[in-house]
Amino acid sequence: MFKSFGVAVAACIALTSSPVLAADKKSDLAIYGQLPNIETVRISPDGSKLAVVLTNSEQRYLMIREVGGEALTRVAVGQTKLRSITWAGEDHLILVVSQTEEVRGLMGPAREYYMASDFNWKTKKLVPLLRNQEDSMNVIVGAPMVRTIDGEPIVFLEGIHFVDNRGVNTLYRVNLRNNTTRMLDYGARADADDWLVDATGEPAAQSVYDGKRGRWSLRMKLNGAWRTVDEADTPMGSYGIAGFGRDGKSVLVSRADDKGNDFLREYSGVDQHTDLPSDLSGLIYDPATLALLGGATLKGDELTYTFFDAGSQKTWNAVVKAFQGDRVSLVSWSKDRKRVVVQVDSAEMGPAYALVDLNTKQASWLGEVYQGVTADQVSPVRAIKYKAADGLEISGYLTLPKGRDPKNLPLIVLPHGGPEGRDEPGFDWWSQAVASRGYAVLQPNFRGSEGFGWDFVKAGFGEWGKKMQTDLSDGVRDLAKQGIIDPKRVCVVGASYGGYAALAGATLDRGVYRCAVSVAGPADLRKFLLTNIRVNNGEAGASQRYWLRFMGADGAKDPDLTAISPAQQAAKVDIPILLIHGKDDTVVRYDQSQAMADALKKAGKPVQFVTLDGEDHWLSRSATRLKMLTETVAFIEKHNPPE
Repeated sequence: MFKSFGVAVAACIALTSSPVLAADKKSDLAIYGQLPNIETVRISPDGSKLAVVLTNSEQRYLMIREVGGEALTRVAVGQTKLRSITWAGEDHLILVVSQTEEVRGLMGPAREYYMASDFNWKTKKLVPLLRNQEDSMNVIVGAPMVRTIDGEPIVFLEGIHFVDNRGVNTLYRVNLRNNTTRMLDYGARADADDWLVDATGEPAAQSVYDGKRGRWSLRMKLNGAWRTVDEADTPMGSYGIAGFGRDGKSVLVSRADDKGNDFLREYSGVDQHTDLPSDLSGLIYDPATLALLGGATLKGDELTYTFFDAGSQKTWNAVVKAFQGDRVSLVSWSKDRKRVVVQVDSAEMGPAYALVDLNTKQASWLGEVYQGVTADQVSPVRAIKYKAADGLEISGYLTLPKGRDPKNLPLIVLPHGGPEGRDEPGFDWWSQAVASRGYAVLQPNFRGSEGFGWDFVKAGFGEWGKKMQTDLSDGVRDLAKQGIIDPKRVCVVGASYGGYAALAGATLDRGVYRCAVSVAGPADLRKFLLTNIRVNNGEAGASQRYWLRFMGADGAKDPDLTAISPAQQAAKVDIPILLIHGKDDTVVRYDQSQAMADALKKAGKPVQFVTLDGEDHWLSRSATRLKMLTETVAFIEKHNPPE
């Protein structure tokens, strides 16, 4: 369909004014550690404009520009944590931001709250949404749903309305033209946790979840009345609603069978449903009809897009082929699906955004995700597999320092968070930064990781701090056996659950690592679970059950938690430890690292503790993210020199 991309591409358009950082023999860590220079790109419904979120070392910007033309406006967002942007017609953008707050009158500690605003790029007027609503908060609890009704963009938001001092997930309708807001279908169910609005602006479905019982139900509006069409026991959390089905009217839910295998179910009424193939994860919808078109899934190391319609599949295959084997992801497309924004991840150059015009059969670069990262600063990544001690096959990724012979290298083990997450192929800023200093980097998908089947996830149940931990050191031993790494020069570094794994490497699986760095890692599991109960107003709900399943404990006070809590095993530490934690972390609270630091000091063990002021669990700010990376690299270079 296209000529080779190198021929079809237009000249690269520089979207930021930030200078490219000079690279010497060792690249400046800032080119990896600051936030991406382009965080996201969204194309307008008619395909004529692009909304681009840019960052530099200090703040974010939102730029609106013509496709192939000049910038129309550019506004500074500052250090606001801008989480998403959504076009609402051609003149409006819905901006979703978040901030950490402890709200007076609400039980529990500080939380991360999300808020929505309407930005009219023509008038440059920013209007907060859901403000001044009686007995309500100005926060949202779901993604904005934009519908065009009688030619006007209408936004539907899930907010919090208080009834008898209890917050209820409630649906609101916002007319952007006259800035009027009204509440819809209030009182349908107190335990509502998700809504779906059809193309005409009518509520079509509602997900309800009883956290105490672990019971989910789906309600649909049929012939003007709400009916319960399905129920299920879901102790690990609500199924919610995925969107509309293939006809744009049926309701789609991502479910699991009694063996834990995922599948999609389309509901058209009571006792009326159809099950779809289970290999679709990242679902794709028609921006005009809201109908399900297909989905994306990571099969092994290959990102695959599957469309129900043969014509759409052929078109997408041609788009991917035009980029000569690079990993291509769908980001945004126009309402007619003729102009498509994609992210292209090159093994040699790193990730960049591009615009594909299916009318002209041309593609053009929009800009690099990480400005300043060149081919000389991208280290090669290879997919690997090895056997754990019990014979289970573990996969992962090995990043090798560019230009170095892959023999007897120093190694950094970098386990992912979750724990039911996974590492994926492609550019990873953290592993690339560490590799730029001369280290090999191992990112293992240990048992319990998602994406490798339910049996592999189940293999992690009860193995927190046990086989999930030795899956990491088994990878070290495999690389040492091949002669790729020096087993005497290994450190472990991670964030969230990966931070726990780093601490467990220093306390539970000793003798493997020379140093450990934990970024926002749980350290005292009993305290971690009790805090989670406090956040949920005293209820041990779905998230509690999720953690306990992996920990293999009966409850927050189970004495078995002591044996797998690094803070309780601090006396065993015989390597240096660096703790890094954001003060505003609401997922793994700051006091987890504080507890570990106190335990290490009491035991007379070496520890450094770095506080990231104003930072959350996701390293959302450029300066503190770079500080984390700089402190980490300095620590491992001191205790595990790369030369």
